[in-house]
Amino acid sequence: MSVLESVDNAALNCVNGEWLRSATSESVDVFNPATAEVLATVPLAGSKEVDAAVAAAAAAFPSWRRTPPQDRIQYLFQFRRLLEQNADEIARLITKENGKTLAEARAELQRGIENVEVACGIPTLMQGYNLEDIARGIDETMIRQPLGVTAAITPFNFPAMIPLWFLPYAIACGNCFILKPSERVPLTACRLVELLHSTGLPKGVVNLVVGAKAAVDALLHHPQVRAISFVGSTPVARYIYAEGSAYGKRVQCQGGAKNYVVVMPDADLDMTAQIVSDSAFGCAGQRCLAVSATIAVGDAKERFTERISEIASNLRVGNGLQEGIQMGPVISPASKQRIENLIRQGLEKGGKTIIDGRQAEGRDGSPGAFLKPTILTDLDPDNPLTTTEVFGPVLALQPANDLDEAMQILSGSEYGNAASIFTSSGAAARKFRYEAPTGNVGVNIGVAAPMAYFPFSGWKNSFFGVLHGQGRDGVEFYTDKKVVIERWPKEWSRKF
Repeated sequence: MSVLESVDNAALNCVNGEWLRSATSESVDVFNPATAEVLATVPLAGSKEVDAAVAAAAAAFPSWRRTPPQDRIQYLFQFRRLLEQNADEIARLITKENGKTLAEARAELQRGIENVEVACGIPTLMQGYNLEDIARGIDETMIRQPLGVTAAITPFNFPAMIPLWFLPYAIACGNCFILKPSERVPLTACRLVELLHSTGLPKGVVNLVVGAKAAVDALLHHPQVRAISFVGSTPVARYIYAEGSAYGKRVQCQGGAKNYVVVMPDADLDMTAQIVSDSAFGCAGQRCLAVSATIAVGDAKERFTERISEIASNLRVGNGLQEGIQMGPVISPASKQRIENLIRQGLEKGGKTIIDGRQAEGRDGSPGAFLKPTILTDLDPDNPLTTTEVFGPVLALQPANDLDEAMQILSGSEYGNAASIFTSSGAAARKFRYEAPTGNVGVNIGVAAPMAYFPFSGWKNSFFGVLHGQGRDGVEFYTDKKVVIERWPKEWSRKF
């Protein structure tokens, strides 16, 4: 029996290996966005719960950092096995509280598992380097050591994958860890932590608190928290980066995005339209690498528009647990209303709809937060839909005469998370790769999502920090470098 079945909703904080009842009176309902069913009522932790979690992590750190890396990763090997054994259960839980389809939930979890696998290589990844005789009889060594107490603040759109961008690397490097998941989708994170503790992981190494801004601020201000990772909107990312840095913490913050795709006339437009549709409308457009603006170059515009409109019109929208559903709801009725308002504002500013997905309902008539795909065109540069991260199933189409004009449009964005090009020209692809001002670049790829052994990059207002999540960047972020310089004169050794 899992913790979600065996304890009441008031006990969804894990501190020092124990599931504890929150002392706060403030709570939030966790909804299934497809059915409006209340899945849980979760008290929002505040500074008291955060203080307890930090104290537990700090107490566990001295022993954990002295645990050999080869021994630390044994818990991750077991964790990986448990994630695979419970994959269907976890995927269904993701779908219930997030709304994405079951296939999307399974794919999300697999990407998270890949990060666990990479972190299992920490005995190699964490190695330093050395050089003998930097001067006569003097040797120098660089070693990496864990920071101490670390934390991650994660969003609603990937309840399993994004916590696993950070947690495995942090603990494999010898740190202790506090996870603060989105209060909208805390159940998946609770299940992950429960499975991790079932491996016998020492108490206090991984803790979890479910809260909102009060919990975030408590982590930002706590003197024993050394590093914080965050994924979410740009305004919040900017706040967390500034506030955490002001309190002397190492901070990495993945912010918002406005991801462009450039479609060249020489692209396979049928294949391109299918891939762009999957990128724009997959996960109901609620992923930071989703395509939200497509620039069709030259005579690609007419055929591409016709093809993607046909594909988007036929997408089956409904409860992600049902067979044949291709797109689930957005996260909440409030999010649905926000997206509909942005569409309305875009139309009032002169935009035109090719497909209008507002006022949708699920395939079975369920009362969830459903939108169907929306495609718009004739958007001026100052149109809200041109500049705003919609975070919903909305795609803007823009024309360009050539690749140079397309690059100029793309470069005008304040965001720099991802951009892709579809072309059969190696010269066009190289120019795009060379000049695109984004941290993730795709060539004939709709979602330029890096594998776990590469950093999840981001530029401009899409990222605040220096070291990104995943791979070697993750190891660098969660360790301090120490340089040791040694000399052992022979005459000294004779004295002993």
